[in-house]
Amino acid sequence: MAQSLSQILLHIVFSTKNRRPCLPPAIHAQLYPYMASVLSALECPAVEVGGTSDHIHLLCSLSRILSVAELVENVKKPASKWLKSKGTDYGKFQWQSGYAAFSVSPSLSPRLVKYIRAQEAHHQKVSFKDEFRKLLERHSISYDEKYLWD
Repeated sequence: MAQSLSQILLHIVFSTKNRRPCLPPAIHAQLYPYMASVLSALECPAVEVGGTSDHIHLLCSLSRILSVAELVENVKKPASKWLKSKGTDYGKFQWQSGYAAFSVSPSLSPRLVKYIRAQEAHHQKVSFKDEFRKLLERHSISYDEKYLWD
């Protein structure tokens, strides 16, 4: 085969540093499209970007030339710089150092898009910590609780 082809959908989740609720709805309308544009520039087109005041969910394709770690780093860094440019409220903004990434079947993509879009309502019933643990367990990812949160 003369070309390299792939279709790998990823669901990536990461939090603000210490899960600080510092991303109000007013910033979401700008932040999510900005993150989608960063993903597009990385040749990892966004399917959906969403979250709440303390965490982000990305559903995107993985470029065939980037690792997952490179993708996450290349989204978090510019998003952090962008947020810091939005005023003194964001002057010390940071993302948590870690992340979780899950492979997604294209057939489940529409369901995941609905889930990401419903984050605000979802988190009125379920905490981010509980949600994150459940995601890790559903995907059979082992973890040590003492290293999970920063």
